Amino acid sequence: MKSPRQFWRETTASWARSQEISVPEPIVPRPPEPGGLRIAFLIYRGNPHCGGQGVYTRHLTRELVALGHSVEVFAGQPWPELDPGVGFTPVPGLDLYRDPDPFRVPHPREFHDLAALLEFGIMLSAGFGEPLAFSRRIRKVLAGRRDEFDLVHDNQCLGSGMLGLIEDGWPLLTTLHHPSTVDRQLALDPTTNAWQRFTTNRWFGFLRMQVKVARRLPAVVTVSESSRRDISAQLGVRPERVSVVPVGVDHNVFEPIEGVTPLPGRLMVTSSSDVPLKGLVPLLEAVAKLRTERDVELVVIGRPRAGGRVDRAIKRLALEDTVRCISGISDRELATLYGEAQVAIIPSLYEGFSLPAVEAMACGVPVVATTGGALPEVVGADGETALLVAPDDPGALAAAIGRLLDDEALRTRLGAAGRQRVLSRFTWGVTAEGTAACYEAMLAGRPLPGAPVPGGPPC
Repeated sequence: MKSPRQFWRETTASWARSQEISVPEPIVPRPPEPGGLRIAFLIYRGNPHCGGQGVYTRHLTRELVALGHSVEVFAGQPWPELDPGVGFTPVPGLDLYRDPDPFRVPHPREFHDLAALLEFGIMLSAGFGEPLAFSRRIRKVLAGRRDEFDLVHDNQCLGSGMLGLIEDGWPLLTTLHHPSTVDRQLALDPTTNAWQRFTTNRWFGFLRMQVKVARRLPAVVTVSESSRRDISAQLGVRPERVSVVPVGVDHNVFEPIEGVTPLPGRLMVTSSSDVPLKGLVPLLEAVAKLRTERDVELVVIGRPRAGGRVDRAIKRLALEDTVRCISGISDRELATLYGEAQVAIIPSLYEGFSLPAVEAMACGVPVVATTGGALPEVVGADGETALLVAPDDPGALAAAIGRLLDDEALRTRLGAAGRQRVLSRFTWGVTAEGTAACYEAMLAGRPLPGAPVPGGPPC
């Protein structure tokens, strides 16, 4: 418990920091080529270092522009990283979870609208209010610009303001990577304490809103057949409204790099969030077992929360000298780290897709993945393009990793087969083409590409 004096010092420091932070200037998008569409692309939390949605935004918008479309990204903090030709309009929020002062108390001058009051009030009640607040703000921002865009593409905000956009006459396509009901259940499964269960459910309170919105969406894109099934089953979205367009990787950045060679015993995992779904704790337990048999080092791309589950597990297993956490690096630096790894691990309990898996495979690194969610769909057959194990099984993870560390020929074969799988299926150019086909079908009133026919066999 913080003392009043400490709380006041931290709050005034946060207010001073807010005065020093400026909102970036808007960027005008490149005009569309003949036949191209004008797309308003929405993401409530846009930075690629916050997770896969920011990565998706950056690379998909770049490739849509390359296809001749005009794209303007509307985003909240932390701000997105965008490529030349892509437009940008900042939609500032309170940024309540920023570093180095997460769960902060904003200065009264930061409350400019009702959305800000809602955002802060929901945080005070232990909930997550960014999707609702962003959706309300973006409806106002777009209200006077209907003649500037052909459609809106929402990247998994699912705030109630999106229904307002539909009422305002906007054609709306929504990317839903996977239903957050899965995240909630995986967070609740290991929890036995009644208070922890209450606070977990409170944090995921936004799901009631998202389920309501999702059921009224006219068109949804998701990233795998596994996610499509879960979206229909858990959110009640009609299957004929959902098209599958897998995401991709920049295979010219994520590639085997000349002169970079694997280091003996080097393992690598990428995870931008400290949540049970990502399976980092079972991986740490597997690494602790491996360390009793051989020299290993685990590089974690991401910064575990101080005092969080992963941080506590590292200390409990005495892995401080074995685990190295890295964050804030460029894509090329990330590719170099992949090249230095003998094995990349995707230990997730569930994935709607998995960009880290595709990035590792593109770099020619052999992968050990679980069978959680869409991972088999992404990495391919066990023993052909990766090794697959059951989720939440440290012993199975340790055995598969050890098998690869001991077999150079197997590492070489799986690494080469994995890269070839990525080149044939998972590039951002292919993702952009599939997404544009969904735009065109939606605007023409045709069924979404690949969506099941109503009354036909289940997908």
